[in-house]
Formats: sequence, structure tokens, C-alpha cells
Amino acid sequence: MNRFPLIGITADAIMVRNALPGAGVYDVYYQAVVKGARGLPWIIPPMGADLDLDALVERLDGIVFTGSRTNIQPHHYGGGPPPPDNPEDPLRDSTTLPLIRKVLAAGVPMLCICRGMQELNVALGGTLHQEVHKVPGRQDHRAPDDVPPAEKFGPAHDITIEPGSMLARLTDNTRETVNSVHGQGIDRLAPGLRIEARADDGSIEAVFVEDAPAFALGVQWHPEWSFADNPFYRAIWETLGAASRARLSER
Repeated sequence: MNRFPLIGITADAIMVRNALPGAGVYDVYYQAVVKGARGLPWIIPPMGADLDLDALVERLDGIVFTGSRTNIQPHHYGGGPPPPDNPEDPLRDSTTLPLIRKVLAAGVPMLCICRGMQELNVALGGTLHQEVHKVPGRQDHRAPDDVPPAEKFGPAHDITIEPGSMLARLTDNTRETVNSVHGQGIDRLAPGLRIEARADDGSIEAVFVEDAPAFALGVQWHPEWSFADNPFYRAIWETLGAASRARLSER
């Protein structure tokens, strides 16, 4: 019987109709899990200590730490006061940061996207720039909100891929064009992470967990958008799917 790997997708804490607490995930993530990784999506609610992470990890064959409009609370990495009106999600922080460490320890394949890559860096002891566009020499990596999603998540800038990296195995090109919608980014790289790609302004665009027992990639852009038409994006999802199926077969 053909079995599909169970791939978790982290969700944000949201308010439905400004009154009812809930959990939210953009459909592009579970579309990419189903059609790109060929897995079964499992939405992970932001419940913090109320969620049995050990039981969750035991059942997962793979996981996606998603992007978000919110930022990690800076006290998690010793950062200074956040900018005014900084969007935060403490329930997500209290779920994803310990979950990342458990996922790595258990050897569950994972893909960390945008906020997810920042969570990976913070969970392992790194720090963040809270406003990349204010760092000397850096470009503004944000996208305008008043444009259609296809334009907002369209091609924005090039990245240079490190020779011999995981990403280098997924493309024949040394440079690829990616989208860009983030205001924060990696400052001090966490121990155990290696840089996979950079933007031309030096910003870290992708990382991989060194000595990880399974696929463990973080990317600052959003490969879930238009993955079916982008061979580079599609290869990332296919690799996550292959690693998740390998875990499923071993179990």
C-alpha cells in the first residue's frame, strides 16, 4: 500500500472575527506539502506548554516551520526593545522554539521558512537583526503590503549559493532569484548552523544544520509560492518529501 508521510505545519495564533482565538496557516503551505512534498499535512496549533511535543514529534515524518507576519519576541535571544507596533506571537514562540530542538534531536526532516529560519537560529542560540533595512550596507528586504500577492511574492533579488552546500545539490546554478518579504534576519549565526546562501548585501538567506541526522534546511524566502513553476523551489519541497518518506519507511 502506498503511504504518504505525515508532515507537520506550524500555525500562528489568530483571532477569528476579532473575538475567537484560533490557529491559522496560509493555504500555500499545505498545498506545497501535498503537491510538492507529496505528504499529508498536519496543522500544529500554537499551544505552548499545553501541547505534548514529545508525542507530536514521535508521530511526525517531517515538519515545516512556516513564515508569518509576526516576529519572535526579542527576549528569546537577548535583543533590545522591539520597534513600535512590532507584531508578536508569544504562543507560537513558546511552541516552535522548543519544538525545533526536539525535532532535531529526533531526526525529523524539517524545512524552516522565513520566520521559521529565524526560529531555527534563535532556538540554537543565535540572534536577529530586528530591522534589516536599518543595518548599514543592507538593502530593504521587505515587500509592500498594497500589492497583489503574486507581485508581493514575485522575484525580488538574487542569492549566491555556497559551493558544496545542500542547496547546491538542488540546482545547477550558482545564483538563483528569490522572493523577499522579511523585515528581520539573522545577525549572529547560531552554533551548529552553516550558511547555504547569501544575498548580494551579505544577508544570510539560507542555512543548514551541520551534522543533522536528517534534512534540516532554513530559507529566508518563501519557496511555497509558485513552487510548481519554479524548479529550484520545487526541488526543495521534493527533497523534504523524500526525506520524510525515508523516515516513514524506517519507522
